[in-house]
Amino acid sequence: MTSHTASPEEEVASPDREFVMLFSSTPRGARLARLLVGERPDAWGHPYRSPLHDAFSLIAAELCANAVQHGHVPGRNFSVRLTETAGVLRIGVTDTRTERQPDRAMPSVPLPDCETGRGLLLVESLARCWGVTPRVGAPGKTVWAEL
Repeated sequence: MTSHTASPEEEVASPDREFVMLFSSTPRGARLARLLVGERPDAWGHPYRSPLHDAFSLIAAELCANAVQHGHVPGRNFSVRLTETAGVLRIGVTDTRTERQPDRAMPSVPLPDCETGRGLLLVESLARCWGVTPRVGAPGKTVWAEL
């Protein structure tokens, strides 16, 4: 698995399929995003319960939860962009908080009795690659992952 910062070319590549939506930066918004994101791969020919669909859904759930928990700015939404280009599924979750960046190095393993801190370990293990890209022309960042 690899993590790196996406180049502008990677961000603007013309996808074969695309889904973009804004969600409220609340637990309810993250839940709705997770549900809608779970439907898209199936509609694009990656059926429910397939390994790719399950991995993509887990990654989406983690990135959306992180946008609400760590990227929340009162009164600001987060956006989700899903694309498929030449068989590569990509999710990008954008929030408006610039100063809270995930560590792109291999995330540290939390203590066994910690209830949080394993989400990016899941992303690291499931994704082909993932990274963080600063927003252009606005505060914030996009955390993305590819399968």
